[in-house]
Amino acid sequence: MENSRRQSLLPSFLYSPTSSFSSLTPKTLAVPETTNVLPPANNNLLIPAPTEPGKIEMYSPQFYAACTFGGILSCGLTHMAVTPLDLVKCNMQIDPAKYKSISSGFGILLKEQGPRGFFRGWVPTLLGYSAQGACKFGFYEFFKKYYSDLAGAENAAKYKTLIYLAGSASAEVIADIALCPFEAVKVRVQTQPGFARGLSDGLPKFVRSEGPMGLYKGLVPLWGRQIPYTMMKFASFETIVEMIYKHAVPKPKNECSKSMQLGISFAGGYIAGVFCAIVSHPADNLVSFLNNAKGATVGDAVKKIGVLGLFTRGLPLRIVMIGTLTGAQWGIYDAFKVFVGLPTTGGVAPAVPADSEVAKV
Repeated sequence: MENSRRQSLLPSFLYSPTSSFSSLTPKTLAVPETTNVLPPANNNLLIPAPTEPGKIEMYSPQFYAACTFGGILSCGLTHMAVTPLDLVKCNMQIDPAKYKSISSGFGILLKEQGPRGFFRGWVPTLLGYSAQGACKFGFYEFFKKYYSDLAGAENAAKYKTLIYLAGSASAEVIADIALCPFEAVKVRVQTQPGFARGLSDGLPKFVRSEGPMGLYKGLVPLWGRQIPYTMMKFASFETIVEMIYKHAVPKPKNECSKSMQLGISFAGGYIAGVFCAIVSHPADNLVSFLNNAKGATVGDAVKKIGVLGLFTRGLPLRIVMIGTLTGAQWGIYDAFKVFVGLPTTGGVAPAVPADSEVAKV
């Protein structure tokens, strides 16, 4: 009698992932009270749990779609929010004689353009970096899994940093193609007062002046800035987060609260952002110069700015901006992943092939 009460009232077909309710007949649904639904206690069969409703399967199309949308939120919103800092930084790079420091740069812009001037170019910033973020995060998750599958379980764990670097570089090549036209218009709007009010009038004016391919004049310098930046951003973030969980947190990641995990994501992102700013700053100066000067070349930029200037002009402001930006991006991205039921990024080894022995354990 006691054993009978312990038996599950759920029929066994509900635990089968291949069952189809449409194929069930009334006879199938009728489970006699005397039938043992569960296997005997000494049976070694493992019954898979039913899929939880609303959960997204890892590495499914829905997973990559969620990561893509998370990238839109994280990059588009954060870059738009720091438009004033970006505006001052671009003007310091283009005209250092006029914009000599961060404080004087803000003062000059406020005096000449008023408070509204601080958000000049916010529309191409929002749209451009939303497109970039979609490709950057969505394709990073794809390429990280793809390269892990190619490497195999053992090599994926052994060479995980190389996988992070390769995955992020591959994603950024695509992301910058999406960003480049918006970046070209943004820089021109922000650094040439009177050129245009924003994207709607700036884009056609830019095309009439430079031609459609002029929008991609800065693509190679943009790759030079963004690919090292993104490789540093993702690889250092993954490494830093793993070290935090390993050395600074007294329990495994899966035992930490979601709020703690998101705090670690922000901290790891901020530290990674400092490294990103330093690595990509010379190319950032080149992009600003080329998009502002018609017909200019990389050689013209180096001659005008100088090698030392490429590495140092506007760097302190960019460190503050990129550190905050990157920390916020990882925080927003992982917060969205948690919202849709996915785990936060980092703290574990890369994905391994589904048919590997490790995946079967």
